Amino acid sequence: MRAVKSSKKRVRIIGVPIDLGADRRGVDMGPSAMRYAGLNVRLQQIGIEVEDLGNINVPQPETREIKDTRLKYLPEIVSVSQELCDMVYRAVRDGFVPLILGGDHSIGIGSLAGMAQVKKRLGVLWFDTHGDFNSPATTSSGNIHGMPLSVAMGIGDDRLISVGGPGQKVSEENTVLVGIRNLDQQERESLLKTKVKVFTMSDIDQLGMKEVMRRAMDIVSDGTDGVHVSFDMDVIDPSMAPGVGTPVQGGVNYREAHLAMELVAEAGIMSSLEVAEVNPILDVRNQTAELAVGLITSALGKRIF
Repeated sequence: MRAVKSSKKRVRIIGVPIDLGADRRGVDMGPSAMRYAGLNVRLQQIGIEVEDLGNINVPQPETREIKDTRLKYLPEIVSVSQELCDMVYRAVRDGFVPLILGGDHSIGIGSLAGMAQVKKRLGVLWFDTHGDFNSPATTSSGNIHGMPLSVAMGIGDDRLISVGGPGQKVSEENTVLVGIRNLDQQERESLLKTKVKVFTMSDIDQLGMKEVMRRAMDIVSDGTDGVHVSFDMDVIDPSMAPGVGTPVQGGVNYREAHLAMELVAEAGIMSSLEVAEVNPILDVRNQTAELAVGLITSALGKRIF
């Protein structure tokens, strides 16, 4: 595996308090919950230079009308995604690792678009219970947080695909999903037609997280000049991360999640990181946000010893 080195000493935090992409409210408070859990201080304690830009301004669903039930809040999400894209691009240009705090997982549209502007060939390491590979043709909900990965592949509505410029942003061959355990049937069929590598929870059970991560990192770093790590907190079992919008039993456990992030840091491949779907309304004493912050510090180099 060829490691793609990137600076892990300067991090620019971008909050995206968006819940327009999901039906269940509350993830718009995710960035605040992670900051409240001591994110900035804990990063500084491990030697990271932190620049926090605060939050992107996101309209509230109550102030907007759904114009297309197959693509709920499309104009608003396109606008937020374009602003995020521009901020991610500037962060990398200025020598920072972008750390994007969600919000629902529609943030991946802007994050990937921004990284694609500065990386000629971007690897994607996507931790999630779900595939996020739906489109207007396959969605049963119309929720755009189920579409960011397919959008980045150039599949779906042109207005979403065109964020950051027209066309596909990432390659199938360098994209890996880890922790999958809940796919819509049509979404599963769509993924099977691609070269995207999917590691399910069954794969993690059989191979172990260390081996899954070894294989995953080989794929995302093969011929790439950067790797975007996207971490949806619902990949973790709800017994440890209850504060997520779409919990599914049988997820990654505490140590598996930290091991995955520690291995990412050890490999030195990460160019950008986003953490999505922390929902404080559904949480217990902010434990999901606390765990999210711990995982972020692991990905950025914190070690036990």
